[in-house]
Amino acid sequence: MSNAQQPASIAAQVDSPAIVDIRPLLQRLWPDPEQQNVTAKEIAEALALIFPNSLSPVQTGSLLTCLHFTGWDRRADVLAEASSAMRAAAAEIDLAELSDVVARKGKPEGQYLGGLCDIVGTGGDSHNTFNISTTSSILASSLLLMAKHGNRASTSKSGSADLLLSMSPRAPPLARITPRTVARVYERTNYAFLFAPVFHPGMKYVAPIRKELGWRTIFNLLGPLANPCDAAIEARMIGVARDDLGPVFAEALRLGGTRKGLVVCGVEQLDEVSCASPTLCWQLIPRPGDDDGTDVSVEHFTLTPEDFGLSRHPLSTVSPGKEPVQNAEILRKILRGEMADDDPILEFVLLNTAALFVVSGICDTDAETTADGGTVITERGPGGRRWKEGVRRARWAIKSGAAWNMWERFVEVTNELEGN
Repeated sequence: MSNAQQPASIAAQVDSPAIVDIRPLLQRLWPDPEQQNVTAKEIAEALALIFPNSLSPVQTGSLLTCLHFTGWDRRADVLAEASSAMRAAAAEIDLAELSDVVARKGKPEGQYLGGLCDIVGTGGDSHNTFNISTTSSILASSLLLMAKHGNRASTSKSGSADLLLSMSPRAPPLARITPRTVARVYERTNYAFLFAPVFHPGMKYVAPIRKELGWRTIFNLLGPLANPCDAAIEARMIGVARDDLGPVFAEALRLGGTRKGLVVCGVEQLDEVSCASPTLCWQLIPRPGDDDGTDVSVEHFTLTPEDFGLSRHPLSTVSPGKEPVQNAEILRKILRGEMADDDPILEFVLLNTAALFVVSGICDTDAETTADGGTVITERGPGGRRWKEGVRRARWAIKSGAAWNMWERFVEVTNELEGN
């Protein structure tokens, strides 16, 4: 008798995944996992059971609670192993096809090889600033291939997906970008938004548990590390909401094989490059001669808005706390070049776009002028990087119309994709 012929109750039992009992691990996790010789790999294997719904809600909640209160959800080795498990459970992308498109579409310049890039924050900084990383990702797509990983809001009014779905006059149907269609998107535009529910369907099993727990869990930190295009990403910038997480994330990226990365935290405990105060930075730098990513160092330094040639603006001027539709109108004005050159929100966006340009390597060109005819700013600041050149290119992305044109192409191609 086939499943289709069986009574519904029996068929459900046949199709249901086997529940795995992790009590032995939970007993070792509390109160001191170090003393019990718990490993990051064991934790990742337990978390991996969540995605096929093979872990009971009670044990899922217990696991997340143990990790939170022992601080093990904030260890670099745990984050590296757990994010790897999360990506392994994601909907599978044809990386060979994607890499082929990237190789044909990417435009290498300086030390940028033409690969995919991402910019994302952990959220949870309570400052309710404008959607900086999302806006910066669109500006950056004028010169870089962007794979922006994001979701709806969890700790603010306007998440990255909420913002883009509120854009006018026409919004991109984000759910149509799937593992099957993402390569087609890159055929016609430099920008793709990887909507987390589409690429990480197994997260639906833990969502209600996270809401009931009442505190942030390891999954609030794993999101920025779980981009499903990971193997094809050349450079990434991650903002963290606590400065003690800076070195942790940098090490997690290093353990995961990242060669070009920048982790930032504004001194206000802001998960962006701050427009108001200094920003703490941890940059991954491959040592000369490193070809396989095994010899990468982490350099720590501090940036200020002045290092970018920009003024400081209080966070109160860039924290509108608006609804997605209102933020979408701000985004439209930025992309269309309708904001004053010294507008606080615009300069906040320029800071972060510039930092992404710098970490990609595109600012490190030997040419005196770029393809657009602009004169390269060779001045170097903290970390020996060309931060002012990053701002020059970010302003060009707006004033030339390149960022808006790339956005329009993204909207057009996603609306032409077949619906789910």
